[in-house]
Amino acid sequence: MLLSLREFFIKERVGLLKLTDVYDIFDPAENKRIGVMKDEPPAIFKYLRLIMAKPSLPTTINIYEDETQAPIFSIQKSFTFIRTKISIVDGKGAGIGYFMSKIFTIGGGFTVHDNAGNQIADVSGDWISWNFTIRSMSGEELGVVTKKWAGIGKELFTTADNYMVSLNQECDNQPALKILLLAAALAIDTVYKENND
Repeated sequence: MLLSLREFFIKERVGLLKLTDVYDIFDPAENKRIGVMKDEPPAIFKYLRLIMAKPSLPTTINIYEDETQAPIFSIQKSFTFIRTKISIVDGKGAGIGYFMSKIFTIGGGFTVHDNAGNQIADVSGDWISWNFTIRSMSGEELGVVTKKWAGIGKELFTTADNYMVSLNQECDNQPALKILLLAAALAIDTVYKENND
């Protein structure tokens, strides 16, 4: 169900003093929850967040259609020093591809690579206005990520983020590409934006 769609509304669950994040994934056309994304680091790294910067620590973010079943894919981040590398694996743990953060960029972004190491897309945008575009290597737009504000009061008192992900129809018949692009959109907030808060 989740991977058959092109548009996704992502809503962070609000919580005070939480060590991990949970996001609900909705079908915006039906206003129906179709999945959940959970930040699930190993226990030692979860508690290290109390004394170390979260963006530098390893984590695994699992995407589920049903929380009682195995994840359909996972976003895995290792220790971060200068550049952040994010690996994407399917529900069986097989590699699908990875992302690499850009070192010199004004607006922010990262590159998307397939499992063979070939760059297949580029994510660029603006951390301030929260608009990101995913483009193929030929410059074709494959998707966009935009921030959806849930009310000024909520945004002032929590770090909860809501945003919309829209992928183009070119991804429909390429499941691996769709997973990579959806993972790229999800990684903007859950991994890369953490470095810019």
